[in-house]
Amino acid sequence: MNCPIDILILSNGPGELSTWVQPVVKELRRQLTIARALLRISIILSPCANASGQEVAIAQRFPEVDRVQGAEHFFPFLLFGKTHANWDWRSRGVVLFLGGDQFFPIVIAKRLGYRTVIYAEWEARWHAWGDRFGVMNAEILNRVAPRYAHKFSVVGDLMAEAGVESGRVEEWRSGGGEEDGGGKGDGGAGEMMRGWDDESDVFTPPSPHHPVPPSSPLIGLLPGSKPMKLILGVPLTLAIAEHIYMARSDVQFVIPVAPTLTVKDLAAYADPTQNPIIQRLGWVGGELVLPAEQLPFLKTPAGVKVSLWTGFPAYDLLSRCCLCLTTIGANTAELGALGVPMIVLLPTQQLDIMRAWDGIPGLLVNLPGIGALLARGINWLALRRRGLLAWPNIWAKREIVPELVGALQPAEVAKRAIAYLAHPEQLQTISNELRAVRGQPGAAQKLVQLVCEELEIMN
Repeated sequence: MNCPIDILILSNGPGELSTWVQPVVKELRRQLTIARALLRISIILSPCANASGQEVAIAQRFPEVDRVQGAEHFFPFLLFGKTHANWDWRSRGVVLFLGGDQFFPIVIAKRLGYRTVIYAEWEARWHAWGDRFGVMNAEILNRVAPRYAHKFSVVGDLMAEAGVESGRVEEWRSGGGEEDGGGKGDGGAGEMMRGWDDESDVFTPPSPHHPVPPSSPLIGLLPGSKPMKLILGVPLTLAIAEHIYMARSDVQFVIPVAPTLTVKDLAAYADPTQNPIIQRLGWVGGELVLPAEQLPFLKTPAGVKVSLWTGFPAYDLLSRCCLCLTTIGANTAELGALGVPMIVLLPTQQLDIMRAWDGIPGLLVNLPGIGALLARGINWLALRRRGLLAWPNIWAKREIVPELVGALQPAEVAKRAIAYLAHPEQLQTISNELRAVRGQPGAAQKLVQLVCEELEIMN
């Protein structure tokens, strides 16, 4: 392939960018080994109810990507074919769908004269007009008419690529490492001791991209990335951390800060003067501390220090956690793909702040005046009829990791976490089950192969 090529990726939310787009753009550059000037990768974002407003910034961090357009400019491009920056388009290319509405790539590819490759996680649509479909599992094929079956390939679960992106070291968690058992290399005891200040108890790995496992148990706190989750999630997880620390003072805590947030943004939800939920529910806040040569951290009233990690993606860090306390969302899929045990938390103390619904419910709960009341009603009904919430449980169709839903009390959640710490064999069992259901890696490689095949058709 010596002709200039455009790959246009359509995506939408932060979860799709981190779990789908990121491994795929890496694989595109790996497989299409032509000069950078000949292969241009563009990302155009469509509106998403779960968007944070920072999706462009996230996509621009991917070194493999050449151009990014935000969701606010999507519909003029869809309707009229003009990007905000008036991008040019090459004669050969593929529109690769990685999030949004599957109708979008059909329209856009038709206008550009490109082929389409659509990744379908649960359902594939527009079989007659799409060129190729890479699907997550064979169950989707059962709903495909035989005359379109040749367009479909099972590529696997892109979310399982998180385990590959972490790059390493499942060995250290299961006792592996250097053959001499210690002192040298990435998995040795000498490396394991680095990054932890014995006096300050603050986690300071040598680099954002190559953290090292701690000598003490490390618990990850994932309170979310959007205000509706952070308002409850930050003070709840800090309060849980205090209770755990009172029973296990050797435990360390870290929050992988979402790429859509700064540490100051996150700290605002731990500030009782800015988050009234803290005093209303009797939970705890935290003071932001910004040391000169260590990671920033939140310090709770009881003196517990929770490090704030801003490296993205945080797969290496998360894989070194013996347990994570997390809200629902794509993060449960990433933890599942990494084989990291978790307790999934959905506090319901403030049902009116849960307003991230799609479609008509999403419009109703955000109406001025009556939106809060409608949100409480809709969320109450949804929780009564809820099924499994965490992605690994959905994949397995049973509860592998505990899902705690309701008016959660920090002390009770902490008891569950402390019990796990006292019985590491239970954590190992959960980790093994997560690995068993996460699917085999390789979906990004297979999906990119479909892209390459479609480019060959255009020759």
